Amino acid sequence: MAHGHHHHHSHSTTHEHLHSHSHSHAHGPADYNRAFLIGIVLNTAFVILEAAYGLISHSLSLVADAGHNLSDVLALVLAWVASLLVRKKATELRTYGYRRSSILAALFNALFLLAAIALIAWGAISRLIHPQPVDGVDVIWVAAVGILINALTALLFVSGRRGDLNVRGAFLHMAADAGVSLGVVIAGIVISATGWLWVDPVVSLLIVLVIGISTWGLLKDSLNMALDSVPPGTDVAAIRNYLTSLPWVKSMHDLHIWGMSTTETALTAHLVVTEPCNGDELLQQAAAELREQFGIGHTTLQLEIGDLPCALDGTDTV
Repeated sequence: MAHGHHHHHSHSTTHEHLHSHSHSHAHGPADYNRAFLIGIVLNTAFVILEAAYGLISHSLSLVADAGHNLSDVLALVLAWVASLLVRKKATELRTYGYRRSSILAALFNALFLLAAIALIAWGAISRLIHPQPVDGVDVIWVAAVGILINALTALLFVSGRRGDLNVRGAFLHMAADAGVSLGVVIAGIVISATGWLWVDPVVSLLIVLVIGISTWGLLKDSLNMALDSVPPGTDVAAIRNYLTSLPWVKSMHDLHIWGMSTTETALTAHLVVTEPCNGDELLQQAAAELREQFGIGHTTLQLEIGDLPCALDGTDTV
């Protein structure tokens, strides 16, 4: 029994070590507090300006664009809240803290964008059927400000868009918005020059297409993470090869790899080892290697000696 206790203890120290390490590793969201704040303030101000101008100049495209920008402000707020919740300490009841909230926020973000797309498309189609007069000059002026604000906000998040799904969501939103505003400017110029009112809804539909393509990717990734799929960019075959090639390891079963948050990956596995085996050394080496090579910050390995039939795991051996 004493031996078993010692074994458990060594494991928890490895885990503590992992925890302290992965926290220095998860510095991602912290750097974005300022970016989120600036983005939210700038975009809220712009939404108010744009909606007011849209109403004054009877331009539905401006009002629609303001609505779309408002959805982005909400998306930024969601992403920010999630990035703060990720860093909340774990408790007895929430042993993972609130890490998963970052995945849920990315999922809400994608659904939100889909709703915004549906609204814009609906508006555009009704404008094609019943064209309405638009004041092209006002549209150009306001949408040009929109390009500037959205491009600036997108730049705030450009560095983090590879690492974190939420920052990527924020970045995609803003980049798409700059594109939306550019489309609105071009529409305004064409309408002023030619008086073709159908240009406005056609541009709106093109914008819908662009946003739709980027949203689909975000929806797919966040849904996969919510379902505990292996995070994108993780090489399962390489990890399996690495673990089975470790000294003393005969075979492996029950390998699970999933995303704990949009930035952190966890792994559990059962390793069948040969009788004379230095368990502590093996655990330490595997944990360090998985972190360095594969970016997995939370590793839990169960060592089993001999060919015990695993009555517990039923049929779900991987």
